[in-house]
Amino acid sequence: MLDWMVWTVPTAVFFICIGLMLAGMTVWGLKSPTVLRKGFLPMATTRGDRLFIGLLVAAYINLGFLGLGEKMMDWFSLQAEPSVWISFVLSMGVLAFIMRKG
Repeated sequence: MLDWMVWTVPTAVFFICIGLMLAGMTVWGLKSPTVLRKGFLPMATTRGDRLFIGLLVAAYINLGFLGLGEKMMDWFSLQAEPSVWISFVLSMGVLAFIMRKG
């Protein structure tokens, strides 16, 4: 059924993390209603807003990393493209920072 898509371990982990975040945010929202607050983002946001913005940024980091993989091989004289786990860890760190300080 899913033969048309290449499901690698990093891809599966990325989507599982997104699903777990959405489930966790749903439970958190039911237990503790969210309020607007102002962080470093140029607007007041709720938890859900920060999650959405963070997920967009995480997706762009991963896509940029994939797009620049061959260039990074040349820039850093690597034998192979860098692991996508690097972009995964970086994007989850940025997401956590946006959720906490955004």
